[in-house]
Amino acid sequence: MSEGSVNVESRTSSQDKRWTIMAALLGTNTALMLFQGIEQAKDPNRIREIALAIIAAALPFQAIYFLIYTFLLEHKPHLPPERIHKLGLASAVCHMVSYASLVGVAMMWYNLSSWVGLSFVVSSILALFLIRNVMAPVEPLDGDESTSPRSAS
Repeated sequence: MSEGSVNVESRTSSQDKRWTIMAALLGTNTALMLFQGIEQAKDPNRIREIALAIIAAALPFQAIYFLIYTFLLEHKPHLPPERIHKLGLASAVCHMVSYASLVGVAMMWYNLSSWVGLSFVVSSILALFLIRNVMAPVEPLDGDESTSPRSAS
């Protein structure tokens, strides 16, 4: 296996992680919309309604993220760099709006119980810091020739 294919595999793995996170958010938000929407129809609650509105606003951005992801997988070799950059920015916006949907989830859990809500908020913040830190680009170690850009040529 060539060194170039290893780089492609690591990039794909990183993209797959983002895709997995977005799929989990989409699944969670869709389930909450369904079940909490039914509950809202039976027993209206202002906090739940606001939380559902926040989640509903995020759902289209989550769907758009998957469209951008698929489009880039299929067409990236044929796209000009400026278009790839624009799609990357749009993807980042979709990520941020999707993460903001966690505010709606937190509101619902807080409405259920202040302890449950507080626990969810604290753990969500810690989890987001953790995942952003872990998924940050890794700088090669000094003297590690196998991962330096010069050794790939």
